[in-house]
Parts: sequence; structure tokens; C-alpha cells
Amino acid sequence: MKRACAFLLALFAAGAAAQSDRPLRIILPVAPGSGVDTITRAVGPSLSKALGQSVVIENLPGAGSVTGTAAIVKAPADGSHIGLVSNNHVINPSVYPKMPFDSIADITPIMVVGSTPLVLVTNPTKVPAKNLQELIAFLKAKPGAYNYASSGNGTILHLAAEIFVNQAKVEVKHIPYKGVGPMVTDLLGGQVEWGVVALPSVQGHIKNGALRAMAVNGKERLAAAPEIPTFAEQGMPGYDAEAWFAVIGPARMPAAAVKRLHAAFITALATPEVKEAMAKQGNTINPSSPEAAAQFFRTELVKYADVVKRAGVKID
Repeated sequence: MKRACAFLLALFAAGAAAQSDRPLRIILPVAPGSGVDTITRAVGPSLSKALGQSVVIENLPGAGSVTGTAAIVKAPADGSHIGLVSNNHVINPSVYPKMPFDSIADITPIMVVGSTPLVLVTNPTKVPAKNLQELIAFLKAKPGAYNYASSGNGTILHLAAEIFVNQAKVEVKHIPYKGVGPMVTDLLGGQVEWGVVALPSVQGHIKNGALRAMAVNGKERLAAAPEIPTFAEQGMPGYDAEAWFAVIGPARMPAAAVKRLHAAFITALATPEVKEAMAKQGNTINPSSPEAAAQFFRTELVKYADVVKRAGVKID
């Protein structure tokens, strides 16, 4: 009897060890260099320590994050695969006439982590403007002559730029890219004049002067970049575009797996190194419960359906 018990205990211990030896795969439905990518890679090492297992981060961009999210929802629902998503997750159902998954029913919400600041940037060799009002005057001087970049049709960066276009009453051409990486590359190269992008994606380029920051969203200036004025203080108090990021898994994940992952993220986000990285990037970290995340997704789905309708964004 004792031998049998010892054998079972050894078997369970081996199973637990095998689980911890298997890496956690984090799927990012965005390109390298995006805000979500930068944030995830900053959290990765601390998350690995909190879980006691290795973490593998994989970028699967495409179709405004639909490609990567499809991989998340199809992954095993055993806690071995999760993803980090942004606003695009709840925007896409209003943009695409047909989706390969249900943005609410086919996921397990784990937490809304927080938000990251959006900044309107220009290529200073192409745009002489030093502030938002000068940019508006520059764009209005030649209607339809200038281009703005986004990470893809219907993405939060596209909608954030469209909100500015509508409020500033300027005529410009939209150039969608397949991800933030190629978008920023062409901004730096001068193929496009301006765009709205997450601050962590372009912080270095702003500091070295390759890109010029015109305005940042939010009610107050950022501690991480106090030199960048807000839209509100430059005559656009109604500008409202926020980029958030959240952790999800496939539908029907076991409650124990959700609890374990949620606790690990809470621990990782509280470490001094992650706090410092998030502060430098200007991110606001405010982790939610899984239940609050589920409600948040439903609310945001309705909110962005209205934003997309007003912006007139549709993809055939």
C-alpha cells in the first residue's frame, strides 16, 4: 500500500514538473515593435519567474490582429497558450463583414492590464510644423496632398488618426501598413508624413529627433515625456482615443489556470523592474479581475461600433 502511494505521489510530482518544464506560449497578434510587443517583452522575464516556467513570445500579425487572435482562440485551452490583445480585438467585429471567431464568446478574459499613450508624430524633414496648430495649417494648405500611416485598416491607430482628421477638418490620404514596424519604417523614411502611434514604439525616434511629437492623448502631460503637449492644450479638448492592452486565453480555460496566470501577472507587474519599464514607456498599469475584463470587453465592443460607424471605416 505504501509503495502504491509512493508511486502515485512520484507520478503526480512528475506531471507537475512536466507542466512547469513546458513553456508558456504568449501569442501577440501584432508585429514586432508595436506598443503591445514592447510591453509584453518588458514583462516576460518577471512573468517567467512568477510562473516558474519559461515564456515564449510569438508575433503573428496580419489582418488588423485577426490572424494572431485566431491562433489564440484555436490553441489548447489548458493554460499553455495565452495572448495579449489591444483595442483592435473589439474593433474588428465592426470593421470586417465576416470574422473567423467571436471576440467575446471564443475567449477567456484574464485581465485588462492597462493603457498606453498614443502620440501623433511627424517626419520633421517632410513637415516643418512644430506644434498641432501649425500641423493643421500645413495640411490645410494643400488638401489631399499629404499622407498619414496606420498599422492597418480599422486598427486603433487608424481610428485615432481619423478622429484627429475629422476634428481638424483636414483632407489627407490614409496609407495602411501591415503592422507598426513597417508603418514606423516608412515614417522614418519620409514615405508618409505623419501618423498616430503608441509612445513605446517611437520613444527612441522622438528622443533622437528622427520623428517629432506633435501631441499626446490624455488630460495631462506624461511624466515619461513631459515635453509633449496634449491635444487638449493645443485646441482639441474633444480628442479622445486610448489604447489599452489585455491578457486573454482560448474559451473554456479551467478556472485554476486562469487564477494561476492572473496571479502571476499581478506578481510580475508589481516587480521594480517592470514598474520602471512601464513608467519609462508612459504606460498606465491598472490590472483588472477576469470578471471585470469580461464586462470591459462587452462595453468596448459597443463603444467602438459607434466610433467605426462615425469614421465610416469598412473593409470588404
